Amino acid sequence: MPRPQLTVCRHDRGKQVLITLAGEIDLESAPLVRTALARCLSDGIRTIDIDLTPVTFCDCTGLNVFLHAAQQTTEAGGTLRLHHPPPALELILDITGSGFLLLDVPLGRLSPPLGDVPAPTAQTPRRGAGAAMKARGSESSTVEAAGHVG
Repeated sequence: MPRPQLTVCRHDRGKQVLITLAGEIDLESAPLVRTALARCLSDGIRTIDIDLTPVTFCDCTGLNVFLHAAQQTTEAGGTLRLHHPPPALELILDITGSGFLLLDVPLGRLSPPLGDVPAPTAQTPRRGAGAAMKARGSESSTVEAAGHVG
């Protein structure tokens, strides 16, 4: 069985964590994401930020993992947010209407730059976004996706 093409990096900041995922999130690699997020909750983390900047692909399997983890995090009194989703995931979030559950900024609702900017029209393409992620002063450990998270 081939190894999943996904790298999971965890940067702890007290009760907060930044998870950076790199590669493809699909049926094969989703269990690694699920395990990493569950471990955060079991470690007492209550604020989980997920940077998807280096993710090249994420299908509905990944969305399901994120929605389930967000629900578990909320039930534990915390928050889980996605940042910089790839275009395929932006589309899935838009179609399913689930972006508000996972993003700080809803798709298509970005703050305009300073100055007068005309309101978007129906023909304006929608783009997703998340808050910029910074892992200043954080300890980090890298977990390579080799069939386990440890």
